[in-house]
Amino acid sequence: MEVILLERISRLGQMGDTVKVKDGFARNFLLPQGKALRANEANKAKFEAQRATLEARNAENRKGSEAEAKKLDGKTFVIIRQAGESGQLYGSVSPRDIAEAAAAETGVSVHRNHVELNTPIKTIGLYQVDVSLHPEVTVKVTVNVARSADEAAAQARGEVLVGPASDRAEVRAAAEALFEEAEAERQAEEAAGN
Repeated sequence: MEVILLERISRLGQMGDTVKVKDGFARNFLLPQGKALRANEANKAKFEAQRATLEARNAENRKGSEAEAKKLDGKTFVIIRQAGESGQLYGSVSPRDIAEAAAAETGVSVHRNHVELNTPIKTIGLYQVDVSLHPEVTVKVTVNVARSADEAAAQARGEVLVGPASDRAEVRAAAEALFEEAEAERQAEEAAGN
């Protein structure tokens, strides 16, 4: 089916473009959402008559979205989830979870359909996610998925928490041994100096 786009749609076209899309996509999404009109002579004339108002409304919406995007750009949102020792989540982090965390922390109205998540997040870690507040305004945010606030802080510092628990325990034990050895040397020097 051919439709006339009433706004910019990523990977499809700009406002005013006549594009060919699958019938189901047009009937179930584009037409009900008011994002497109069927491409016929009457609708082409209707679009040309409304073009100036549509462009003005689009510019106003883009300006508002750009102001909100400045509040979100580069922010990190922590999402606490239960996970196994290997870092595998019991469930997943969805766009709705990210939108709720972003809206709660910044006060910006973020909906789940604004979050562009290609695959669900199923392990702990840091993830770069695109948030499109407007078809022409996209920002990147970081999602820090962890089992606790302490782990989230450790991940933010750059520590890798995913992997077998024995590996992490060995690394932690080696670090503690190194610090204990340095502390013993310092105490020995103090004792020799007194």
